[in-house]
Amino acid sequence: MRNDRTGLKTLLMGGSAAAGLMLALACGGTAAAQEAGDEGAAADSAIVVTGSRIDRKGFDAPTPTTVVGESELAQGARPSIAQVLNDLPQFRATVSPNSTNANTNSSTSAMDLRGLGATRTLTLLNNRRFNGASDLNSIPQDMVKRVEIVTGGASAAWGSGAIGGVVNIILDDNLSGLKLGIQNGLSTRGDGYRYSINGSFGTEFAGGSGHFMIGGEYQNDEGILSRNARKNVGSADLFTPAGSTEQILIRDVNPANTGLDGLITTGALKGMTFAADGSLRPYQYGSMINGDGTLMVGGEGRGIGDQKSLANPYQRVNGYARASFEVGDATFWIDGLYSRIWAKYPFYAEYGNYTLKASNPYLDGIRSQLGAGETTVRIGRVFEDYGMRTFDYYRQNVEGGIGVDGSFADGAWRYSAYYNHGELRNMQSYHNQIVGAKMTEALDAVRVGSDIVCAVALTDPNTACRPLNILGAGRADPAAIDYVFGDLAKVVYTTRLDSMGASLRGDPFSTWAGPVSIAFGGEARWEKQVTNSIDPISTARGFSRFNFSPLDGGFNVQEGFGEVAIPLLDQPFSKLDFSAAARYSHYSTSGGIWSWKIGATDRILDNLLLRVSRSRDIRSGSLAELFTTRTTTFSTVSENGQSYSVTRYGGGNPNLKPEIGSTLTLGAVFTPTFLPGFNLAVDYFDIKLRDAITSPNAQDVITACGNGNQNACSQITRDGQGRPTEINSTYLNLAQYKTSGVDIEASYQQPVGGGTLRLRALATYVSKVVIDDGISVIDRAGDVGDVTFGTPHWRGTGSVTYGDDHATFTARVRYVGGGQYNHLLNISNNDTSARVYVDLNAQANIDERFTLFANVNNLFDRDPPLSPAGSVHYDSIGTYVTVGAKLRL
Repeated sequence: MRNDRTGLKTLLMGGSAAAGLMLALACGGTAAAQEAGDEGAAADSAIVVTGSRIDRKGFDAPTPTTVVGESELAQGARPSIAQVLNDLPQFRATVSPNSTNANTNSSTSAMDLRGLGATRTLTLLNNRRFNGASDLNSIPQDMVKRVEIVTGGASAAWGSGAIGGVVNIILDDNLSGLKLGIQNGLSTRGDGYRYSINGSFGTEFAGGSGHFMIGGEYQNDEGILSRNARKNVGSADLFTPAGSTEQILIRDVNPANTGLDGLITTGALKGMTFAADGSLRPYQYGSMINGDGTLMVGGEGRGIGDQKSLANPYQRVNGYARASFEVGDATFWIDGLYSRIWAKYPFYAEYGNYTLKASNPYLDGIRSQLGAGETTVRIGRVFEDYGMRTFDYYRQNVEGGIGVDGSFADGAWRYSAYYNHGELRNMQSYHNQIVGAKMTEALDAVRVGSDIVCAVALTDPNTACRPLNILGAGRADPAAIDYVFGDLAKVVYTTRLDSMGASLRGDPFSTWAGPVSIAFGGEARWEKQVTNSIDPISTARGFSRFNFSPLDGGFNVQEGFGEVAIPLLDQPFSKLDFSAAARYSHYSTSGGIWSWKIGATDRILDNLLLRVSRSRDIRSGSLAELFTTRTTTFSTVSENGQSYSVTRYGGGNPNLKPEIGSTLTLGAVFTPTFLPGFNLAVDYFDIKLRDAITSPNAQDVITACGNGNQNACSQITRDGQGRPTEINSTYLNLAQYKTSGVDIEASYQQPVGGGTLRLRALATYVSKVVIDDGISVIDRAGDVGDVTFGTPHWRGTGSVTYGDDHATFTARVRYVGGGQYNHLLNISNNDTSARVYVDLNAQANIDERFTLFANVNNLFDRDPPLSPAGSVHYDSIGTYVTVGAKLRL
């Protein structure tokens, strides 16, 4: 591994002229409509438009559909399908290895269309639900043929969860021959090393009646374990200087009430800290301190941001196999998917403020310096010398399906049926956490003769307690550290998904304008999660920070659906189609509910396609939203111009109602016959969501309380000075959520010389993202900081690709609009500027079997904006280089 890393560094610094020639940008190749899609995909007559169950050739769906082809998935050299798609302006990178830390979702990659949240994007595999949909790391990327994306409501066609749209991953069911690949990646700072290997094989058997395919990949991503490795993320935070009500976003914000050696925060010795020998010295405070003395800029403080990772490390392995056999007009198939992702890495050190009795023998050396009447000493301590809290996890998903696809009546009617079962086993553990009761015992030390012991030993001689000396780094007895920090927080969950469905499609009759197409069928699924094991200390809520909670529950749903497409006019000047769909769903948790969709398309003179759709979409609560017992997170909130560190407790709500969305799309696709190769698509979207299921973040609760929401105020716990310390925020149904905007795509493709020149530009403008909690109405469009549902007004990509049979070169520009960190807060430097990223990609075909490729993302190393956690909208890694090779046999 080290040799690979050194070689890549040499390549990066210009050691290889040939490699330098191969650098080019990852094309974000997509299409805003199927007819403007990937060239290879558009030529495939078997494409089923994801936005509809109708599979009539030539049918134009009324909902915009984007197609990302196989070559475009590979060009970006991204580590997962999800991260490829996150480059598209319609998506928000809400969940990725860069946006998750030590929690259930660590290092996952899930899709979030329209920034509505990953749970409102329905992800399918070969047109069906699958258990690994929440993490697209589970799918071998080399076996994917294309990805079809519906950027509009599609619940009537595909069921719950499709409020934002559908991502349908289509595998190459006709894979033939052997494919092998390897790639390495490294940032220009020498970190973030990643390598992967993959392979796949497909062949026919039984004289062509049968087909078998198998493939898999292994990836090792070392991550970036320090946020301080990048400018503007690290320990950047909101800060309110003493005497001011105006906040600033500033680097190097640290706690002013804890120290690595133990900081005295009360009494006559306040502001003194301990040297290695236990003597006192003045604590080095920063250049500015906030009003309550808890935060400062600079100084010797050690904050969580200094310790957390920028990009989580992980390893993953996945595999997929499928066998199919044709019998007459029917194709029977069976497939299986296996994936496992795992990691163990430091999170951050334990910290806190602790009260010692003045009689504590470890204070003997300084007791004479205490003030008169001081009976206790308050110590703020960061326990980095005891080792970092470490997060350890694995997620293993195993699933399989069987089904049949076929036709009858000379192909006039097509049918499909399937059954799928999946089980995801999720283990998580935290090492090196404080057990609260044991810390209390270990800090209550007394002297017995010449020995120092825990006070509890006076009444319980058999206690395992050992006294803990927290005065100065490196001075504690290892046995005492083991007593307080040695217990393991651990939980194992299993999530099961059983789903089945059947559908029938055909053209029962024709009108004056052409065949009427229908599709109908039924589906059912059962979702369940059980807690296999959980440590007893978590059960008793005994750890100081993270206590795992059991999650046990399940639900089932039965559904029936139907769809019809009716041609109304078929003339050279106009081809008009009307379509409608409806679905009835009955949930065991909330009863029955309808979803529906109507739409129309009009193709005018083969130059212009007009389309419109209106839909009612639904989403039921997920297992986590319904049944999670308790979650714990930590964050900084602002109230009345001051910043506070708070603990946020979340949890599930079994009484949640399904969300109901109303989606309108209006658009046009211009494909002029007088300019072959040119396409322009413009689509307006408007989504209204009521009874939205969400768990407000800590700042949202504080803001709602400040706006007069008494329910929000009741969820806040305050200390004796009225400062917020804890916030309860379970899942609930909010009043309303609205978003609207415009998607734009233009592309042009023409032969030039011996190759093909391809130009493409995609952009999304989001005009509003409105959250209405019943008391306050907040528009988050243009808020680009760490706020729920915040999104830039503009995102876009533009690419230029030129290639022939021997080589392909691409240059891409990605634009992410600026805005304000949070327009509701009084921040002096609230404005965030836009970012423009330039990417390069190249591949060279040595012969028809062997290909070399290289990729550079963020060529000019644009820094991310100031942000405490690192905004999901912007690149926080910097310049990143990937090289690799592919072999086909």
